[in-house]
Amino acid sequence: MRTFKVVSLLMVIALVLSACGGAAAPSGTTAAPQGDLKIAILAPLSGSVATFGLSTKEGALMAIDEWNAKGGLLGRKIVTVVEDSQCKADPAVNAANKVIDQDGVHYIIGEVCSSASIPVSRIATVKKVLQISPTSTNDALTVGADGKAVPYIFRACYNDSFQGQVVANFALKTLNFKSAFVLSDQTNSYTIGLADSFAKTFTAGGGTIVGKENYLGTDTDFSAILSKVSAAKPDMIFLGDYYPTVNLFYKQAKEKGITAPFMGGDGWDSSDLDRVAADGGYYSNHYDPGDTRAEVQNFIKAYGAKYKDDKGNPKVPDALAVLAYDAANMLLNSINNAGADDTDKVQEAMLKLSYSGVSGKITIDPNTHNPIKAAVVEQVKDGKIVYVSTINP
Repeated sequence: MRTFKVVSLLMVIALVLSACGGAAAPSGTTAAPQGDLKIAILAPLSGSVATFGLSTKEGALMAIDEWNAKGGLLGRKIVTVVEDSQCKADPAVNAANKVIDQDGVHYIIGEVCSSASIPVSRIATVKKVLQISPTSTNDALTVGADGKAVPYIFRACYNDSFQGQVVANFALKTLNFKSAFVLSDQTNSYTIGLADSFAKTFTAGGGTIVGKENYLGTDTDFSAILSKVSAAKPDMIFLGDYYPTVNLFYKQAKEKGITAPFMGGDGWDSSDLDRVAADGGYYSNHYDPGDTRAEVQNFIKAYGAKYKDDKGNPKVPDALAVLAYDAANMLLNSINNAGADDTDKVQEAMLKLSYSGVSGKITIDPNTHNPIKAAVVEQVKDGKIVYVSTINP
């Protein structure tokens, strides 16, 4: 009788298991029970570039709120899991493991900084979680050492190679600069990638690099480096770093009487950029609020209605907010087009995507998983950010 009970129990368990999941699962990550569709947002909500994180969170949440207001996605409500990943590798890795293993997300929007996005991408690739970074521009995020696109990893922004080329060609052809001094943080993959791309394009175009210097992201006194810059007398100084470092460098340079303009990348774009110190500088960016396209103006109006500054005035979205909004919509449109919560199918849909975003008309290069779109050059002038030019790929 005991044997019969055991056999009967085993048969019942087998039937239950068969009913619950006997069929083979797709190769990508898929949802188990139907319920809320979870999307993770990893961004620096604390630390030296917290304004980047806030803008990223706001832009992504705005897109998700719009989808939920229209009924959600695949008949499900979209729920966000937001983590402070601090633009640093270790916190970002911890956040990625948490949202994947504990919260069960299949999709990550983030991180912001390349130095954080790249380690997250390694986890996402192994666990077949689709990651789209709004703003990480380092080439290695989406293309591996073998030169092939990394599975499940995408971005909404152009990469450093393109950004460096844009600034170098603008310096050579529009501003007629002949010499440059290049600065980079030796510990930051974003600044290294930008500096390398700029220097390569600048010299190939006939320009001369009259000096190169490295610094640490924790440095605050750049007097020794700036003495070398002053002695070299370059037409321009390339500094592809984030706004806190730009503020320090530019202020100290002007105190030393250096008048050559600095030029940089999208890391300059922040409401906390010191526009007095950085007056005269140029940087590449992803959009300009003066763009008259309907996608841009409608977004600015909706964003300002949803988010206010400390004085209660409508916020003007920066490029971080724009790219997060576009990244979220690229992801959600791809899930919708795939018709399933399956990262393999969503990845395929992403490669076929054609999306008119705030940052431009976006398609995806299947060989790099990078968006194909234009870049903008802006100047800091008289306390304002002034649109200068649009550069197409």
